[in-house]
Amino acid sequence: MKDEIVIAQALNKQVRIHAARTTEMVRRARELHDCYPTSIAALGRVMSVTAIMASDLKNPYESVTSIINGHGPAGTILAQAQGNGDVRGFIGDPHLYFSREDGHLDVSKAVGTSGSLTVVRDTGLKEPFTGVTDLQTGEIGDDFTYYFAISEQIPSVVGVGVLCDQEGVKAAGGLIYQLMPNASEEAIAFCENVAATQKPVSTLIDEGLDLEEMIKMYFPDAEILDHKDIRWHCDCSKEKFLTSLSTLSEEDLQEMIDDNKGAEITCQYCSSTYTFTTEELQGALNRKHGI
Repeated sequence: MKDEIVIAQALNKQVRIHAARTTEMVRRARELHDCYPTSIAALGRVMSVTAIMASDLKNPYESVTSIINGHGPAGTILAQAQGNGDVRGFIGDPHLYFSREDGHLDVSKAVGTSGSLTVVRDTGLKEPFTGVTDLQTGEIGDDFTYYFAISEQIPSVVGVGVLCDQEGVKAAGGLIYQLMPNASEEAIAFCENVAATQKPVSTLIDEGLDLEEMIKMYFPDAEILDHKDIRWHCDCSKEKFLTSLSTLSEEDLQEMIDDNKGAEITCQYCSSTYTFTTEELQGALNRKHGI
């Protein structure tokens, strides 16, 4: 089944729900970054939540960027999603494989807990909205739950997971439900009960459960509002990197030109490599001079 996000509301419009299947997207990230199981579990979780957050954007070129650094072995984890469904991301160390005594992947050990979660919402305004919260557990879902409560004042439950086996990623996805303003005590209690009893979302996806079925399993009265496709996509290009080179100082560009070796840049998101000749570097320098 293709990757997608289903948006719904339930409990007399007191709860908004997003369910996501991100299996193919996370598989692509694992392939591009040569991720070991714990690394792709961490990266895939961040990508999945970020994709869900971006699904509410009105403009296809607006974006949400999530950055986590818990000062653990994983280093920085970054995911970026656009309103058109394009998602990409990377992790500092893709070669981590930690497991707990119960056999589950130890994402918290990889991520760490002494850092922060930063979310940047770029909606085309002069200044993007940026929210920062301290990491709580390093398990990603709990950290985004805390972020929504503190930074955006939205009581939320964030369930997100990546299921791996020896062959790679079996299933990945997320389920987020959020209480609307003035939600009743009954709606709050209902959501608390769902949170206490729900199964891992990646397990449900691996079992073949449809996203609408998943939502209605927990919220039987749910009204489906929308379906949105999501996918791994990196929009890097040689032209964009050449523009970035033009932002270097004249001294740095001149030094690269004098070396007469050209330049090589590798995209941190998709590992594509672009080479630039001395002549192209000279062109970038000329543009700085207005030539």
